[in-house]
Amino acid sequence: MGDLPQSQAQDSVFLLSVTGQIESGDFPGMDDLYCRYQYVYGQDWVVTNGLGEGISQVTKRGFGEGGSPPFTWNFPLEVTLKSTNPFGWPRLVVSVYGLDFLGRDVARGYGSCVVPLSPGPHRRRVAMFVPTSASVLDGLSGWLTGRRPEYIDSRVVASGDGRDATRVRTQGYVVVGFNVVTKDLRKLGYVAAVGGARSGGTAI
Repeated sequence: MGDLPQSQAQDSVFLLSVTGQIESGDFPGMDDLYCRYQYVYGQDWVVTNGLGEGISQVTKRGFGEGGSPPFTWNFPLEVTLKSTNPFGWPRLVVSVYGLDFLGRDVARGYGSCVVPLSPGPHRRRVAMFVPTSASVLDGLSGWLTGRRPEYIDSRVVASGDGRDATRVRTQGYVVVGFNVVTKDLRKLGYVAAVGGARSGGTAI
């Protein structure tokens, strides 16, 4: 069976445009933190414009005036993706890193959230966590050697595979702002839920 004509192939594709920023966060007792982000999506998805991953500037702890979180990044997000079906809808994975008291770069938190399904502005508060050692002895050894538990590939936090075998503890949160635009989604028979998805993050 031959390939579809180009016009038909284009008619079966929809676009998802995501802009926004990793706004702020709170990690008690820590300072000088930076973020790394990347999108995880299904095999049918392709980035057509913008960046699918990036690293922010280092920010120092502020006073959190007016109840706002003490860390402010305001790091921009901008990406456009295309797909032939919504399976594997993109998730944003955020990893936060900083220096320990010996100047070693260590992971301070991992988290992920689904890119909102409905068009428009959205804000998500993403709970962060870190993997922990299997025993007190392993934890002490890791602290002394600087080999603390962390993920080789942070995209694993967007998947359930192997997560049941990993011990973790919560540690801080990050606030992400999204502005979502879709094109031709309704033409293909898909209707986005009003209010967007709340999976993997708390709407605020």
